[in-house]
Amino acid sequence: MADNNPSPHVVVVSSPGMGHVTPLAGLAKLLVLRHHFTATLVTFSDLPWSLPSSISTIQLPTPLLDDLPSNTHFVTRICLTIAHSVSPYVKSSSLSGEPPASPPVGHPKLSFYNLQLFLPFFHAPPPYTRRNHHGEFRDLSEPLRLPGCVPLKGEDFLEPMQERESVVCAWVVHLARNYDLFDGTLVNNFEAFEADAVLFYKKRGVGKPHVWPIGPLIGFDLDMGTEQSSHKCMEWLNQQPSKSVVFICFGSVGTLSLEQTRELALGLEMSRQRFIWVVRVPNDTEMSNSYFNPKQNGDDCLGFLPEGFLERIKDRGMMVQSWGPQREVLSHYATAGFVSHCGWNSTLESLVNGVPMIAWPLYAEQRMNAVLLVEGVKVALKAKVRVNGVVRREEVAKVVKELMEGEGGKEVRRRMQEMKEEAAKAVEK
Repeated sequence: MADNNPSPHVVVVSSPGMGHVTPLAGLAKLLVLRHHFTATLVTFSDLPWSLPSSISTIQLPTPLLDDLPSNTHFVTRICLTIAHSVSPYVKSSSLSGEPPASPPVGHPKLSFYNLQLFLPFFHAPPPYTRRNHHGEFRDLSEPLRLPGCVPLKGEDFLEPMQERESVVCAWVVHLARNYDLFDGTLVNNFEAFEADAVLFYKKRGVGKPHVWPIGPLIGFDLDMGTEQSSHKCMEWLNQQPSKSVVFICFGSVGTLSLEQTRELALGLEMSRQRFIWVVRVPNDTEMSNSYFNPKQNGDDCLGFLPEGFLERIKDRGMMVQSWGPQREVLSHYATAGFVSHCGWNSTLESLVNGVPMIAWPLYAEQRMNAVLLVEGVKVALKAKVRVNGVVRREEVAKVVKELMEGEGGKEVRRRMQEMKEEAAKAVEK
């Protein structure tokens, strides 16, 4: 007999990049296991996890973008990849030449933000969508003050919005103007983390799309196999005292310049603290250089470090090339601090595990995240950056020691413990 009440089905479409697909895979698994949905996960890459049988996957072919200049920004590449790959499967909007804002009419339309809770609103404040606004946002003389948000300087805005004439800026503004076409927005966050922003959304009134904080989703127990637990850095970490190690990792694609890599190395040495550092091949032009070129970091990443560095730190430092088991490291009893690029997945993993941070943003929305973490929620310290964009070794040593031993570190550790407890409550709901 046919089932007259089939399970609801959801199609989850991810943009390119493992950092994007991971939370969406977690969302799909959450809907399947807790709410009895079936799901289709649409991605641009193979998945390294096992998923329930009720989640099917479709891998879209990555279009050739060889005609783009070699220095094309990675966000531009993402937008063009999505436009070329997804558009044939989705009815186009009436805005000729622009990306479709929503799925075909008749289907519930939900957007998913793996970002701060206020970002759906941040996309469309008057300075962004007003056509007669002139000048670059980074040159604004006063911080932008949005309801429920920490004041933001123009230089800390979402990176794609820094160049008004860019393809990415046009894409974001287009999405902002069509935001109200969605039936609602799911945000990978939890209420206690941005209480003022939650209150703002609740007061918006009838006729506006609902916004639901449904996090923290940090993979929702995705099965990554046994490879991580056997990583050599975990063996080293098991031998360290409780709350004694700083973990340094700039996400799955973040890269530093050669000068910054060496300054960070010497600063860690000067700090005299134990550390694990996931190091990549330096790149002097693009902080997200590994995004579409992940295999390049199969090269020797340690040859760029200062002469004699590895020998001098061998008793208190562990160097990991290209990739490390971040979730396991952050949940380990020996880990006491996290130097992070402030990507949203990394931020949530740090919150869930109660590990205070040193904010070191690189690209995309990470500067905005850093402002929230340092000035808003106060769970992170931040190193001072020179005019040339480099954090000097003395500053690295100073901020690392402050996190591990100073009064500032004690305060952000206390606040992070509060957020850890609130995150646990949100997961239980």
